[in-house]
Amino acid sequence: MPIDLKFIRSQFPAFTEPTLKGWAFFENAGGSYPCQQVITRLTDFYMKNKVQANYPYPASTLAGNLMEASYKRMADYLNVDESEVHFGPSTTQNVYVLANAMRPMWKDGNEIIVSCQDHEANAGAWRRLAKQGVKIIEWHVCPETGLLSLNDLEGLFSKKTKMVAFPHCSNVIGHVNPVTEISEMAHKHGALSVVDGVGYAPHAFPDLKALGADIYLFSLYKTFGPHLGLMYVNKGLILKMENQSHFFKEGVTRNMLTPAGPDHAQIAAVSGLLDYFDVVYKHHFDKQVEPAERNRALTKLFQDHETILLDRLLEFLTSREDIRTLGTLTSKDRAPIVSFVPITKNITKVYADLTKHKLMLGIGNFYAVRPLMEMNIPTQPGVIRISFLHYTSFEEMDQLIDGLKIALDS
Repeated sequence: MPIDLKFIRSQFPAFTEPTLKGWAFFENAGGSYPCQQVITRLTDFYMKNKVQANYPYPASTLAGNLMEASYKRMADYLNVDESEVHFGPSTTQNVYVLANAMRPMWKDGNEIIVSCQDHEANAGAWRRLAKQGVKIIEWHVCPETGLLSLNDLEGLFSKKTKMVAFPHCSNVIGHVNPVTEISEMAHKHGALSVVDGVGYAPHAFPDLKALGADIYLFSLYKTFGPHLGLMYVNKGLILKMENQSHFFKEGVTRNMLTPAGPDHAQIAAVSGLLDYFDVVYKHHFDKQVEPAERNRALTKLFQDHETILLDRLLEFLTSREDIRTLGTLTSKDRAPIVSFVPITKNITKVYADLTKHKLMLGIGNFYAVRPLMEMNIPTQPGVIRISFLHYTSFEEMDQLIDGLKIALDS
């Protein structure tokens, strides 16, 4: 069945907020609107359970139970073990902690492959390890399209390769990389795969067991949730890492990668995101299934709608000879993240005109400095980025295309 947009949008207070009336939101890759269920859970926790968790008095016991529920429910949706789910402040900080935790696993002279398509979150922390004796091997993008080549990757492996870091989907190029195939290549060479899923997860929560990555990271504030980063770390891997928390947390896997400790209220609010998914599933489907199966059904529901919108946008952009669109020009293997650079007009003027048309868009490098440099695109002012989600309406897409016509033709 097609997505019920009226129902979907009723779950997000932003769509009835008077100060946002008339504005079309197309900067979702920077952070999505939160659903009502997350807002409610976060507010309730601060009002009723903002105490130290897991003591025997009711408010404290409930606080601990609410947090535990988020770990368990998220693991069920992602099809992994509860012990493999970790919450931290952001993906950038999570990768930084991971890099420090994993460095002792490797000898001086060992190699790690780092893609040049990544947001700096999954690039900078790994590259810093060069100062600690690890050799960094760069996996470059095609200068014309920004895509990564698997043939190029195959030639980068050596007997010293220990890890490959790459994005599931670039936050400026939009192409969806074949994570399973890349992970299999890494494993064939005895290396780990570390995947930045920040650009992809808002469009589809992955089945991590099927995906095959050893580590997968994404940001919950870009998937309708609270401001947290989520890490999946294969349970066979974490005890090989160096503890990043207090010495007495050694061996306590939930704490080893969160040196600052968990944010209790926001972790409890994660269940609100899954409440939203459950409500949407129940509204659209009759069959009672397990969370991982619900996730797969919702992925198709969301992506079918996003693809219709993406095809419309790409049809318009490809009709223009006065812009450069990054990435491929079809919706196949592409998320609804589309960046472009005007060729004949000043980019800041175009962006200003789009804003006058009540379009909320992004402009800049979006911390994807390396791919833009490799594509010979100035990192300042960068690119104009369009990104949308399953709650985006057909009317908002009309508003976007009308605004693009005016901004590019004026």
